[in-house]
Order: sequence, then structure tokens, then C-alpha cells
Amino acid sequence: MRCLKAFGERIAARDPDRQTAEIHIRVALMNRFSALGTAEIVRVA
Repeated sequence: MRCLKAFGERIAARDPDRQTAEIHIRVALMNRFSALGTAEIVRVA
């Protein structure tokens, strides 16, 4: 995990399977960060 680069940098892996895994990890991290940043709306009354 510590060898992952920033989101804007190129894919480091050469093997297509590893490239796919690297992209999946980046997308999962981005989805998690956006979920953390989304406000939770609660109806009152």
C-alpha cells in the first residue's frame, strides 16, 4: 500500500492485472474520501 502514488500520477505497474488492481485501489480510496466528505442530512420536526 505504501508504494501507491498520488491520484494524479501515472500507473506504476506494468502487468495489466496489476494495473487493474492499482486502479481499483485508487477508485476505492476516492470513493471513501468522498463518502467521508458528504454531509449527512437529518430531518428535524
